[in-house]
Amino acid sequence: LPRYRPFIELRGSFRATREPAPVSDQPTSPALMRSDGSPIVKRIGAPRDLVRDLYHMLLALHWGQIALLLCTLYCGLSLLFAWLYMAGGDCINGARPGHLLDYFFFSVQTLATIGYGVMHPIGDYANFLVSFEAFCGLLAFSLMTGLLFAKFSIPNARVLFSRQAVVGRRDGKPALMFRMANARGNHILEAHVNLTLNRTEGIEGDPNYRRFLRLPLVVSETPLFVLTFTATHIIDESSPLFGITLEEMQKGAYNFTVTLIGLDALVSQTVHARWNYDASQVAWDHRFADTLFRQADGSFVLDYTHFHEIVPYKV
Repeated sequence: LPRYRPFIELRGSFRATREPAPVSDQPTSPALMRSDGSPIVKRIGAPRDLVRDLYHMLLALHWGQIALLLCTLYCGLSLLFAWLYMAGGDCINGARPGHLLDYFFFSVQTLATIGYGVMHPIGDYANFLVSFEAFCGLLAFSLMTGLLFAKFSIPNARVLFSRQAVVGRRDGKPALMFRMANARGNHILEAHVNLTLNRTEGIEGDPNYRRFLRLPLVVSETPLFVLTFTATHIIDESSPLFGITLEEMQKGAYNFTVTLIGLDALVSQTVHARWNYDASQVAWDHRFADTLFRQADGSFVLDYTHFHEIVPYKV
C-alpha cells in the first residue's frame, strides 16, 4: 500500500496500514465543551468556598449580569435601611410617617452621600443609622469601583475561529486544518497556537477514559498575528489521526481544542483565546475558501465574509 491513500469519497475515509486507535464500544459520547471552549459538564459535590471564590466569581460574570447584580444590591441595601428608618418612628424630618417611598429616597441620598434636601435625620437613633449607612455606602462604592475597573482592564483577544475544521491535503498529504483571524486588527506579538485532541478510549475496563494528545502543527508560532492564519496538522504515521475514519471519530467522541496565547502590543499584556471542534464540525475532503483578493490597482483586500466558507476539492 502507498504511504498515504488519497481521499476517494466526500466523507474523507483514508485508512492506512496502521491499525485504528481503540475506541469505546459505547454509543457516541456527548460533547464535553462548547465551541468557545467552556465546559458543558455539570459540577456536583465540588468543595466551595464562597468567601475566597467571590472575587473570581464576580469577574467571571458577563457585563449584563454585573450590572443587574450591582443594581439589585444598591436597591436592596437602600430598601433595607429605609425599613430601619421606618422602624425608628418619626425620626426623619420631612418624611411622611409610614410612607416607605419617602424613607427609601432618604436612604438613597444617605447611601450615595449626596446631601439632604427637605428630609434630614432627627435624634440619636437616626443619626447613628445615617452614619452607619454612609460608611456602608463608601465601602460599597469602593468595592464596586474596584470590581468594574478590574473587569474593564482584563485584556482579551478578539480571535475569530472558523466554524468548521477541514481534513484536506497539504503537499499531497492528508492534513487537519482550521483557520483563525485577528478580528480586532491589532498587533498580537509572538502568538503561539496549540492543538490538543481529546478522545474516548476503552482502557483497562473503563469505556469512558479520556485521553489528551498534543497534535503538532506545521507552523505553531507567528511573530506577528494581524490578519489570518491557517493552522495545519499533517496526518502521517506519527499522528494519532492516522488511519482514523469519520465514523471512528464520532464513535470516540473526538474533540479538538485550540488555544492561542500572545502579547498584545498595545497594552503589553498577555492575551489568549480558545476554541473547540467536535467530530461533527470536521468537514472531510474540503478546503477553506479564499479570503485574500488582489484588486486592479495591485493592492490586496481581506474579505471576512468568506472566512467560514469551505469548498470541496475538485475531483
